Amino acid sequence: MSDMKQTPLVPLVAHLIYRLDIGGLETLLVDAINRMPAHQYRHAVICLTDYTEFAQRITRPGVELVALHKPPGLELGTHKRLFKLLRTMRPDVLHTYNLGTIEYHATALLAGVPVRVHAEHGRDASDPQGVNRKHNLLRRLLVPAIDRYVPVSRDLARWLRGTVGIPQSKIELIDNGVDTERFRPALDAAGEAWNADNAFVIGSVGRLQDVKDQATLIDAFALLRTMLPEQRERLRLVLVGDGPLRERLAQRILDAGLQDCAWLPGARSDVAPVMRSFSLFALSSIAEGTPVTMLEAMASGLPVVSTAVGGIPDLVQDGVSGALVPPSDPQRLAEALAAYVLDAERTRQHGAAGRARIEQQYSVSAMLAHYVALYDGLRKTKTPFQEAITPCAE
Repeated sequence: MSDMKQTPLVPLVAHLIYRLDIGGLETLLVDAINRMPAHQYRHAVICLTDYTEFAQRITRPGVELVALHKPPGLELGTHKRLFKLLRTMRPDVLHTYNLGTIEYHATALLAGVPVRVHAEHGRDASDPQGVNRKHNLLRRLLVPAIDRYVPVSRDLARWLRGTVGIPQSKIELIDNGVDTERFRPALDAAGEAWNADNAFVIGSVGRLQDVKDQATLIDAFALLRTMLPEQRERLRLVLVGDGPLRERLAQRILDAGLQDCAWLPGARSDVAPVMRSFSLFALSSIAEGTPVTMLEAMASGLPVVSTAVGGIPDLVQDGVSGALVPPSDPQRLAEALAAYVLDAERTRQHGAAGRARIEQQYSVSAMLAHYVALYDGLRKTKTPFQEAITPCAE
């Protein structure tokens, strides 16, 4: 007779996302999967609809990727397919993201998933204040099925408690994190088409869609060139990203006569060096959580000019690491941009302050440690951790 010690299986987290494509939330998810220590958790990604080549950024071995191909609208068949999948996978944790996935916690409860976590990364453009009664009723009705609601900004935490009505005991704030080694200040100007000598490059990174309101940024840039005629030849605007509004934004650039100084380079896989080609980061969103691209910009040593929406005022200190303006106000946005164009020292100081803030509070290592602690804590309260089994073999 000999004794064999069986190694306990590393617990599995199944991440349920609407679609795995280029975006801030998706980048955060991929970074978390790649960087979370392998001995702590395994991962699977379930896409309600589908995934794109962006999924290739998952470099960690053994990550299962499944697309459920959900059609538009209500569709009970997706619940049935997910139920069967969860019964097969038997994950220890289901982690869902944003409104489009929240209803499937009922399915996960029926499938016997022990721990269920739902993250809110931001509100929809159609409901920037998060007051839709039907959506908030759904969030409240699912409280018994969800162990923890995870907002990624203080603004979202206040909204979940005060507007939606989620019990405080079920809310846990976890700040988004960024890789401060990959995103770092530039030593030299990056070799991009917009990096002419003495150019001042106003850059933005994000999906080209209504909630980001890049049209206001284009209008502000046009005003800026009018406000600063002596600086206009060195001003550049770069809007990195793709999305349903690309053609409309391109036409807006043409109509404003900005085609020689404004770029729409599309989605880029090399965002870190692209960030280092900017002089300043601008965001004109009408709704946000804690934007991952803003964290990346601040880690890159860029000052930020942004609309004061969502969790941005908790991240950017007005007058210290950037400037905050009201949404949908091109004039105020242009005035804030002008202050940096005219003051190189202000640009340098605010960029350095932003980098310091990211290092202190928004590192990816701190974020991952918090998620591991959340998963571990909930698993201990729901089911005891399985100990190693020592069977006898004849």
